[in-house]
Amino acid sequence: MAIFERISDLVKANINDLIDKAENPEKMVKQIIIDMEDQLRKATQGLGTAMGSLNQVKKQLIVAQEQSNVWQAKAKECLAQGNEELAKKALENKVNQDKMVAQYQEMCTSMESQVNEIKTQIDTLKAKLEEARSKQAMLVARSQMADAKSQMAKTLGNMDSKSAFAKMDKMEQKIEQKEAEADAFSEVSGVQESENDPFAQMDKEKSINEELEKLKQEMNNNN
Repeated sequence: MAIFERISDLVKANINDLIDKAENPEKMVKQIIIDMEDQLRKATQGLGTAMGSLNQVKKQLIVAQEQSNVWQAKAKECLAQGNEELAKKALENKVNQDKMVAQYQEMCTSMESQVNEIKTQIDTLKAKLEEARSKQAMLVARSQMADAKSQMAKTLGNMDSKSAFAKMDKMEQKIEQKEAEADAFSEVSGVQESENDPFAQMDKEKSINEELEKLKQEMNNNN
């Protein structure tokens, strides 16, 4: 059956080799998981069908064995009654049933072997599936880390450090110029305010008068 050939291929596949050959390991392992889950589902259904067929053959084997025993008993009964010809017919039917028994037994042996092989393949496929799921989580984490590192390297690579510092210096100079202009405006504003302020003017005249008196005193002392 094609499904079991596909299972066999997946079971024999080396996940590491498949990932190594993939251009995008993360997508590859995701697809492997999807394939394995699909084949595992189909294999489980196929196993159920195979086991159902095996059980049916086993029932037919039991019936054939019972019929053989029945004809064996009838043959003995016919001989006991002295009817040899009828005993031969009973034995002929027994021989036919024995042939059926042999055929059913052979079928059971073959089908049991196939069922056991399918069970083994399914168990192996389950283990492979768990391995792939484990690798998927690891690969996603590693892929995300690699993307982050690549983005950071790309950002740093595109950044011209000299140009950036030059822009910072220019900006600092502009800010210093603004600060100087603001200080100058404050000084001018302060002078104008003091000239228009009568109290400030009074203090100014007082200082001038004091200086005038000091000068007069100094000149009188010299005379």
